[in-house]
Amino acid sequence: MENSFKQWLKIKKKEPEDVLSFIRDGDDLILPIANGEPKVLLDMIEENADHFQNVRIHQMHALKERSYIHGKMKPSLSYVAYFLSEASRKAFLQGQCELVPNHFHEVPRLLRESTKTSLVLSCASPMDEHGFFSLGTQADYVASFIGKVPFYLEVNQQMPRTFGSNQIHISQIEGYIPVNYPLHEVFPPPITEIDQCIATFITEQIADGSTIQSGIGAIPNAVISLLNNHKNLGIHTELLSDGVVDLIEAGIVNGIEKKTYPGKAVATFALGTKKLYEFIHENTGVEFLPVEMVNDPSEIAKEDKMVSINATTEVDFFGQCASETIGGKYYSSSGGQVDFALGARLAKKGKGFICLHSTTKDGSISRIQPCLTPGSVVTTSKNDVDRVVTEYGVAELRGKSISQRSKELIKIAHPKFREELENEAKRLGFIN
Repeated sequence: MENSFKQWLKIKKKEPEDVLSFIRDGDDLILPIANGEPKVLLDMIEENADHFQNVRIHQMHALKERSYIHGKMKPSLSYVAYFLSEASRKAFLQGQCELVPNHFHEVPRLLRESTKTSLVLSCASPMDEHGFFSLGTQADYVASFIGKVPFYLEVNQQMPRTFGSNQIHISQIEGYIPVNYPLHEVFPPPITEIDQCIATFITEQIADGSTIQSGIGAIPNAVISLLNNHKNLGIHTELLSDGVVDLIEAGIVNGIEKKTYPGKAVATFALGTKKLYEFIHENTGVEFLPVEMVNDPSEIAKEDKMVSINATTEVDFFGQCASETIGGKYYSSSGGQVDFALGARLAKKGKGFICLHSTTKDGSISRIQPCLTPGSVVTTSKNDVDRVVTEYGVAELRGKSISQRSKELIKIAHPKFREELENEAKRLGFIN
């Protein structure tokens, strides 16, 4: 069989320009998140855009800012985003690409129902002795299409080999090209005193044996850094980041109390530094699963003491959280925040934390408002919000009335805004 796999490797090895023959007019190309993005293949497609008509590229969280993202190659190539990044944010705000609203766990289904799913272009680790490539830092939405949609791989010598439902056999690919370049690194943002204060409030409410999901940002990172005295924690998260590495190596995260995949840290993609990528390489303790499994609220809810930690930019008296707009201007998208907020709410002894600084950076505007800023988009609804945390404490909103919520939120607002907020709550009739 080994010789057979070597024959397959020889037959399916391609040159970068060969990918062009696998793309037809009107195709929908699917790209993974972040380090799953195949740079060399995309360079080739971009350079030869005039070969095609009406080809759409679908992706969450692009890494590289490209001409087709900015609409400069229409009608040959166009870009459809499912989450905005630095590479696509400006393009969307200037009307140069499209953005599809979604919950992260539903993206595979949306792609199946609204696109032709013509071809998946993805990075992968080198093939193992059994004929399998690993999608490495990824499972995300593309793992759901393995064996069902044609794949064309960019096999990177520096992509870690990981385990889970992100394995693809050489018989399931159309072709591959070998490459060798370092992965994109995202370094943890600096943690401020305010971040540390918020994180302290959260960690005080995390029980031993809890299963943790943490989102992107300084506050979730600060929470992870303060869990050193906890025991028997588990990880079930969409994003695996650097902070988790130390907790696993210290034995604080061991997953022994998890109800699903006990002993395993479960994620759908990893994004961080070289330290993280080296940690997940050939690590059987980390399981990468498709996002429609990891982020499914009904799956999340199977974990007792599920803890969800995410950030927002603004909260109103109803408890509505605007997490994808800043000052009424679009910045990202929903991602998996609602998936985990709902999953934690449904879980036995589950807790969902939404975190934010009490004011904007210059301290001039309260991030707790009677009503959201015009143009803001609700991410986590008033019905799904559980606990809201600022540097002034925790507002427990689940099961509370609008009047009670208003009072709870005013208590954790910055002191200089509390009187103003209380007067507005009275004017609205929310409190007496």
